[in-house]
Amino acid sequence: MELINTGGRPIKELTEIDAIQVEALAAVCTKSQMAAYFGMTEKTFRAVEERQPEVSTAYRTGRAKAIANIGSVLYEKALSGDIKAVQFYLKTQAGWTEKSYIELSKAEEPIDTQWTVKVMGASICPSCCVDHAK
Repeated sequence: MELINTGGRPIKELTEIDAIQVEALAAVCTKSQMAAYFGMTEKTFRAVEERQPEVSTAYRTGRAKAIANIGSVLYEKALSGDIKAVQFYLKTQAGWTEKSYIELSKAEEPIDTQWTVKVMGASICPSCCVDHAK
């Protein structure tokens, strides 16, 4: 495919060998990591995918193959009786959930029926209610 540059920076293009690498790396790299691997920004990598559909296809194929391979291992572990694998599989593929219920109650506290009021700066005698400071 002939890419026309209208000025500015040169247009990034991945080769057929790069597309093969994209498929292989897609199992372990995000698009951001893939872009860094090829020496470009994620935005530029996404632009390359738009211009070169074979790159986008290679990334999607690589991800799908990796998910299928790991999924197969998980499935085999679940079939062999690995309880954690069974639980994970059922939660992610069958919508199963674990629900825990916590019952909250207020603790029994004695009720304070006596209050003491202390007036600061006053000189009234609490026993006779007379201001002795005068």
